[in-house]
Amino acid sequence: MPGMADPNFAGSVIYLCEHGEQGAMGLVINRPTDIDLASLFEKIDLKLEIQTLQEEPVYFGGPVQTDRGFVLHEQTEASHYSSSLKIPNGLAMTTSKDVLEQVAHGQGPKRFIMTLGYAGWSAGQLEEELSLNGWLNVPASSEKIADIIFETPDVDKYDKVMGLLGIDPHFLSGEAGHA
Repeated sequence: MPGMADPNFAGSVIYLCEHGEQGAMGLVINRPTDIDLASLFEKIDLKLEIQTLQEEPVYFGGPVQTDRGFVLHEQTEASHYSSSLKIPNGLAMTTSKDVLEQVAHGQGPKRFIMTLGYAGWSAGQLEEELSLNGWLNVPASSEKIADIIFETPDVDKYDKVMGLLGIDPHFLSGEAGHA
């Protein structure tokens, strides 16, 4: 919601990767850091051979485990990574280095974003925050979600996602309540 006071999440778009009885986890997809892929790959002793990817940003994925990398990417028949969570609608989240090794050599997923950290909620926490009007949610089944994640400029992602709900965020109040 526009009134979100937590600086980790104010103005953020989070793609929810998993939600169940144990809790929920997602990745912030619109907050690039000042780290680029070339710098990150250098830190993990990989040479990024693809010039067009070198200046791509690494994203702040959320405040949990910010020293750990998460790759949100499209699933392909050729992608068999050690630690992947398949997400409906053709996406996956991979935490193993093998996806980065393939990206470094131009053989990884064509569309992906790399994050450091994730957003996490304990069992029932996200549901409570939703009931208190802390978040707006958009069904991830929209065919436009992947294009928003991978193709939309970061500064426009929030407005695009809100547009899927038919909402112009400039008309929303920062105050929340219950009728």
